[in-house]
Amino acid sequence: MHTSASSSDKPTHFVLPDLVSHCTFPLVYHPNGDEIAMETVEWLDSNCPDLNVKQRKALRGLQAGELTAFCYNNTTPERLRIISDFLAYLFHLDNISDGMMTRETDVLADNVMNALWFTDRYMPTSRDGYTQPKEELNPGKLARDFWGRAIEKCKPGPQARFVETFELFFESVNIQASARDEGIIPDLESYIDVRRDTSGCKPCWALIEYALDIDLPVFVVEHPIIEALNQGTNDLVTWSNDIFSYNVEQSRGDTHNMIVILMKYHGHDLQGAVDYVGNLCAQTIDTFVENRKNLPSWGPEIDDMVQKYVQGLADWIVGSLHWSFQTRRYFGTEGMEVKKTRIVQLLPLREPEVATPAPELEKVVPKPPPASLPLEKGEITRVLPVHEVHAVTAKSM
Repeated sequence: MHTSASSSDKPTHFVLPDLVSHCTFPLVYHPNGDEIAMETVEWLDSNCPDLNVKQRKALRGLQAGELTAFCYNNTTPERLRIISDFLAYLFHLDNISDGMMTRETDVLADNVMNALWFTDRYMPTSRDGYTQPKEELNPGKLARDFWGRAIEKCKPGPQARFVETFELFFESVNIQASARDEGIIPDLESYIDVRRDTSGCKPCWALIEYALDIDLPVFVVEHPIIEALNQGTNDLVTWSNDIFSYNVEQSRGDTHNMIVILMKYHGHDLQGAVDYVGNLCAQTIDTFVENRKNLPSWGPEIDDMVQKYVQGLADWIVGSLHWSFQTRRYFGTEGMEVKKTRIVQLLPLREPEVATPAPELEKVVPKPPPASLPLEKGEITRVLPVHEVHAVTAKSM
């Protein structure tokens, strides 16, 4: 295990865990991936008039379409394009919501969910003293665009699961914004609970069904092993992302990261926290493999759907790990070198930026802020063991 500098010295770098080698799932790329990725970039670029030059450059370096091609490598080009548009859009939402106050995330959520509930046309609604603007905001227009295309061939179950989990995403972003408003760094258990939704992974699992043109029965979706496989994949993608994104996030003072929490509340230095999260990720992959072996049988037709769906989860695990070094979001142009050496040089702290909402949101009068959410300052008494983090495993049957 690598050790960091002594506590009296500020570290200048940290070493990544070798998760790529630990994950032995085959890496497959969709044959139309590059073409679709370019179309997605043009779609988002041309439909976001308020993006500045820096943001447009970041959009092209993101390579969300390439992530889609790794994770949904066995679908039609038409469906790949729609999913690619959504993933690019999801990163776009993450960017514009970063630094937002709670009231602003409320406005954003209302606007986007309106597009999912009323797909054929914009219908402004009112609640809690807040009325949506007469003209639809751009995030809503983008959502209406990709979702209108998706539901033409998306089966009822995946549709419902997508809408439900996307709403959970916005609820969790609201909790994150509330904690940021109040200067709170949550304890580990609270963080894990919220992070499973701020990751945006759950709607992506519904899109695995859409990509494969299947509709898993509810009794399958709610089976403990399927739930464990879903949660394990979410945790791996999310926690490994906390490692990969830590350098950029620490340079701008972002604290929504497991590594920050381990250092603040559990006495870890930087390398110790990275190693700890890396061990969690490795054990999560191992647990996924074991749970996959213990899948029950529901008959040939359902078993075939389940096997394809679980393969889609596995594609997400291996695809996200490799893509994290390909995108410029985390390591800039040094991704392939970092992948080889696993050494990350710490970026200097940037001057804090004044967070401003997207230009359209500035024109909207938000509803009053909700009461403070029950996140409390203070230490927690123990680190959550992996067997408790994965509350649902094959042993839960």
